[in-house]
Amino acid sequence: MTQEELIAGFRNVATASVADAVDKIAGKGGYMDEAIKPRINDRRIVGPAVTILEGPTDEFLPPQHALDAIDESPAGSVICISVGEETNVAVWGGLMTAGAVANKHEGAVLDGGVRDITEIRRDYDFPVFSRSASPGTTLGRFKTLSANQPVRIGGVIVHAGDIIVGDIDGVVVVPKEHAAAVLTMAREIDERELEQAKLIITAGSLRGGLAKYGRI
Repeated sequence: MTQEELIAGFRNVATASVADAVDKIAGKGGYMDEAIKPRINDRRIVGPAVTILEGPTDEFLPPQHALDAIDESPAGSVICISVGEETNVAVWGGLMTAGAVANKHEGAVLDGGVRDITEIRRDYDFPVFSRSASPGTTLGRFKTLSANQPVRIGGVIVHAGDIIVGDIDGVVVVPKEHAAAVLTMAREIDERELEQAKLIITAGSLRGGLAKYGRI
């Protein structure tokens, strides 16, 4: 299955089903903690991860790895930025959003803050999932250290090329080596839950539907 086929497939399955499938196939949880949430809109994102790691500094340096990644990554990428620790500064803002829109990226997922929210909503409607909102800058506080190396966001390790699925339910990381199997299982879960929901409504019994399918 090509990456394009995988991306198209993940657009049409429930995020909860993806999380359940990652649990079973990867043998570990793939969903980020609740603090990583949509800050701009309720748009769903699906795309391959481009990862950026930031770390402390007292130098006034631009986030060069992130800027390069925005300009150089393939269209449809999800830019994933971690500062390696919880911090109340913005690692994403209006200018980075403009660059991401210009390069047709899918969204951004941040273990850090976002700022310029009004501008991003008004001018771009670009989906950003982040730990916080903050007016504070990284300049003089953090610098980018690497690109496309593993990072931790919301308690989950993200590798470059992992498929990110996010919406108002939360963000799930699908390991790239398991993506096809996860998609197949997520589709099966969606189908079973649709049949189960129909049975519950028809029979007028939640317990009856649960008993037949053994799932909730």
